[in-house]
Amino acid sequence: MKREQGRATIVNIGRIKMGQGYPMVLIAGPCVIESEKQILDSAAYLEKLSISLDLPFIFKSSYDKANRTSLQAYRGPGFKKGLAIMKKVKDKFNIPILVDVHQVAEVKDAAAVADVLQIPAFLCRQTDLVLAAARTGRVINIKKGQFLAPWDVENIIRKVASTGNRKIVLTERGTSFGYNNLVTDMRSLVIMRKTGYPVIFDATHSVQLPGGKGDRSSGQSEYIPALARAAAAIGIDGLFLEVHRQPSKALSDGANMLPLQSLKKLLQDVIAIDALVKK
Repeated sequence: MKREQGRATIVNIGRIKMGQGYPMVLIAGPCVIESEKQILDSAAYLEKLSISLDLPFIFKSSYDKANRTSLQAYRGPGFKKGLAIMKKVKDKFNIPILVDVHQVAEVKDAAAVADVLQIPAFLCRQTDLVLAAARTGRVINIKKGQFLAPWDVENIIRKVASTGNRKIVLTERGTSFGYNNLVTDMRSLVIMRKTGYPVIFDATHSVQLPGGKGDRSSGQSEYIPALARAAAAIGIDGLFLEVHRQPSKALSDGANMLPLQSLKKLLQDVIAIDALVKK
């Protein structure tokens, strides 16, 4: 599965080209849909900002966060209602959409709306889900599980490619480091790049502390900028950020989300680093 250096795959997502030295792509949005207004407002803000920075942009949010710490945790509006809201974003702003899928039954309808189907980290080894998503022909974003070594993603790539779909991107989101903690090994970005597929860095989930508050996760959002800049210096193809106007009031993953008001400065930094590295 490993490819020769210099023969990297370019993945097309609408008008966006990802990989092989193209400018870094921003994938951003709230962790989960809290309301239609919240999602449309966030999409409008992010689209305007990305245009002003000349930054390719894909909007993300989840209609159902199925992998929650506790039974009482907010999951989202659900599949049908949430997907309808994401379709409104796509139709109104004409921007690519990313959603994660948790069950085979969701895949067909999700693919009718989303440009990118994301395989959640906890489910990246679920063969039936991976194959169903791949068979849609959509771009598949494989989130490397917290429990996987970076070279283990090659087995998942083979599953996707077995369907004839080679529109694959890979995301690093931190590795389990003892209990209730994650660590980011920047070597992972280099190792996964050797597969020939574009590599994304998820700077917000990488600072999550899974189950850190007992009945919910915690996080160390103060480290998001440092990790994002470091990843940009390696030459990542995409930066994944979950953002919120008031993270302290977010219904999911607030402790590891970036405040929207902090986003512009961070993006200016990583764009400058990205341009220098890829010059």
